[in-house]
Amino acid sequence: MPRISSFYGMVIRMFYADHQPPHFHVSYAEHAAVVTIDTLTMIRGFLPPRQARLVRRWATLHRAELIVNWERARDDKQLASIAPLP
Repeated sequence: MPRISSFYGMVIRMFYADHQPPHFHVSYAEHAAVVTIDTLTMIRGFLPPRQARLVRRWATLHRAELIVNWERARDDKQLASIAPLP
């Protein structure tokens, strides 16, 4: 699963040819979650509240890039890195 970003101890990844809806995977310490791109809803897993807020802020800033990466993953193309939160 390609790593597309990392910040504050969190790693953001996407699978190739993954299931709908469009989403990304987040890991932080012993926690892991799956977050939808369109609504930024956590559909599986758990993140501590502070990390969940940071991921939502990051994803809001980079939603267009996440959608492009999702489409690239569906087409089995190389994914682009996305800038972390400053």
